[in-house]
Amino acid sequence: MDAKLLEILVCPICKSPLVYKKQQQELICKPCRLAYAIKDDIPVMLEDEARKLPATEEV
Repeated sequence: MDAKLLEILVCPICKSPLVYKKQQQELICKPCRLAYAIKDDIPVMLEDEARKLPATEEV
C-alpha cells in the first residue's frame, strides 16, 4: 500500500483518518467501526462493501 495514498485516504462516511492493517489487508475506521478491504492494492471504500467490526474486536 502506497504511503502517500494512506496519508490522504479518510473514511467516506465520517472523514476520519484510517488505520492500515497490513496483515488483514484492511483500512480501519475506528469511529465507524468499519473495515474497508484492500483488493489488488486498491482500497474498496464503499460502505456497503465494508466489514462491520464486532464490539469484541479491538481496533
